[in-house]
Amino acid sequence: MNLNSLHDVYVHELKDLYSAEKQITEALPKMVKAASDQSLKDAFSHHLDQTQGHLQRVRQILDELDENPGNVKCDGMEGLIKEGEDVIKTSGDSTAKDAALIAAAQRVEHYEIAAYGAARSHAKILGYDEAANTLQRTLDEEGETDKKLTQLAEGGLLGEGINESAR
Repeated sequence: MNLNSLHDVYVHELKDLYSAEKQITEALPKMVKAASDQSLKDAFSHHLDQTQGHLQRVRQILDELDENPGNVKCDGMEGLIKEGEDVIKTSGDSTAKDAALIAAAQRVEHYEIAAYGAARSHAKILGYDEAANTLQRTLDEEGETDKKLTQLAEGGLLGEGINESAR
């Protein structure tokens, strides 16, 4: 990889995001299956639908730049997903496991928020206004998902659902 300009950085970020979103689309069905609370299952399912749209958006931006996602692999997302898979494999109290799944999912969201924020900023600087708006829309959706996960964590799901032995 050669990074000789901001445009090169921007394209690399988009390819990295494409890889990250692909990995997430493969991981989310496992998260849905592992969650015990229906609200959490629904949140993961909804985010899977959104993530498929995010993947298409990033691909469209790359296509407009005449760039192929290529074989870039997002190592950061790979590590975060591995952590989530470790949680999926654990046993124990179902509500405690749901709490760990939420924490793993929020780490993924925060990574995406940082990556989309950087890509959006670079698109703006480079004058790719339409792409910047698309990336902002995705960034907003990632933020909403993070807020929803926080609500699930702080609301009835965990606050009231953890039994005394799991505290």
